[in-house]
Amino acid sequence: MARQYWLVKSEPGAYSWDDLVREGEDLWDGVRNHQARNNLAAMKRGDLVLFYHSVDAREVVGIARVTREGYPDPTTEDPRWVAVDVEPVRPLNKPVTLAQIKGDPALKDVALVRQSRLSVVPLARPEFQRVLKLGGTPMPRS
Repeated sequence: MARQYWLVKSEPGAYSWDDLVREGEDLWDGVRNHQARNNLAAMKRGDLVLFYHSVDAREVVGIARVTREGYPDPTTEDPRWVAVDVEPVRPLNKPVTLAQIKGDPALKDVALVRQSRLSVVPLARPEFQRVLKLGGTPMPRS
């Protein structure tokens, strides 16, 4: 099965890229939007994920990898909600801002822009690669 690409958003005051790096691996939980939940449930082990700081920062800051596929979210007793585990791969060499993404013709249709309220969105491989290029960061090898 081909690798998929994603973007997840987090308020850095609640959970930041540095928090994930410090943990080494952590669960991505607490998603309570049905479409974002479906995106989480579609993630597969090995998929690559852009880590986006929302609210004030509004920038992509790192690359993570899915290490465990969807399982019941431990922050709720409702079995419809899922979590995944992710690990940091590397920070971007330079953050890529929302303004840069919105201003790039190659990213005009990216889900981050079209569905700005979703905390988990899919990306096409060319979109993922374009964000990395804007961030001066090579594509991870594995």
